[in-house]
Amino acid sequence: MILRLLPILGITFIDILGFSIMIPLLPFFVKQFGAPDVAVGFVISAFSVCQLIAGPVWGNVSDRIGRKMVLIVSQVGSTIAWTMLALARSIPLVLVSRALEGFSGGNIGVTQAYVGDLVEPKRRGEAFAYVGAAFSAGFVFGPATGGWLAEHYGYAVPFLVAAALQLITLVVTIFMLPESRSKAQNGDAAESAVSVRDIARALVDRAVAPVLWLRLVYTFAMYGWFASMTLILHAQLGWGVGEVSFVFAGFGILQVVLQLAVVGRLVDAIGNRTATNAGLALCTGAFMLVPFAHTFVLAVVLLVLFGTGLSILNSAFPALASEVAPDDRRGTVLGAVSGIDSLAGSVMPPIVTGVLGMFGVAPAAAIMVTLVVVALVMGLLQARGAAEPCANPVTATVSAE
Repeated sequence: MILRLLPILGITFIDILGFSIMIPLLPFFVKQFGAPDVAVGFVISAFSVCQLIAGPVWGNVSDRIGRKMVLIVSQVGSTIAWTMLALARSIPLVLVSRALEGFSGGNIGVTQAYVGDLVEPKRRGEAFAYVGAAFSAGFVFGPATGGWLAEHYGYAVPFLVAAALQLITLVVTIFMLPESRSKAQNGDAAESAVSVRDIARALVDRAVAPVLWLRLVYTFAMYGWFASMTLILHAQLGWGVGEVSFVFAGFGILQVVLQLAVVGRLVDAIGNRTATNAGLALCTGAFMLVPFAHTFVLAVVLLVLFGTGLSILNSAFPALASEVAPDDRRGTVLGAVSGIDSLAGSVMPPIVTGVLGMFGVAPAAAIMVTLVVVALVMGLLQARGAAEPCANPVTATVSAE
């Protein structure tokens, strides 16, 4: 299996390496223009608002014409967007560059659909763990590289490096990535469930909708945390670009170790639903520690809990979504998942960073704790509901006897 996934894993690694260069830098980059905390949230939202429009569409289109072509188009747009960000000299230009990146951002949902095409259902948890490891490996090198470059050469250089890495993924995709769907499969998809109406249908489908709504609630919490994490670490521990960048790099190392050594086997052993709930429970514990993380030790405990929970969720949930999605609509369903993520990313960053700027860390953390607890309750109820039909045939047999 690993040999079949190598091209997409390599592309994912390079893609995320470039993207992760920006993650710890963007809040400091925005603040250098004299903007308040809430402006950081709006800049992050600009990407997500546009991806909200583009994500489900890219997933739908990938069902029609194949995953490879969509990835190529996405990478071209991302290369231009990173170059614009490097040249931006005002908040409006920063917003435009992030919006273009959002419109181009079909990578995640299409990558997940690509993996789902190649791997049989029973091994998708393990396969998505490899994708998560490639994703996390990018986070090992990207933030540290970006922080070092920004401290020595300013913000433009790391953003240009990110643009160059996107260009590399474009070349690799064109020349090394095989299409995961045959022409016949693309034709079948185009004739069946591939319209915007079908995406809307997935959101109310009894089999798919509960999983999608669960994703929405817990992703609200995740986007709130990622939007405010750098600002919180700076406020509570005084960490700047260099320190935050190395925190993200350490976080990436943790993710790689977990994905390769633990998470894939764990998800396959306990099942996608149980693993998803375990991940939510760990994230709940992490978010409850946020207001108290004024020391290095507590910050490490918080990040380890969150990193472990996120690793499990990143492997278990895509496998769960693939499990409930019809084969010919997997790209559409996972595109809808990407769109749901973008909805959360559109709404939560300004809310949490605004609350953080006005009221402090504790109220901002309370928002995230509440959301992830609600998601955990939803997950537990769904797991219980999914188990009940398994008992019905036995009951019916006993009654018949």
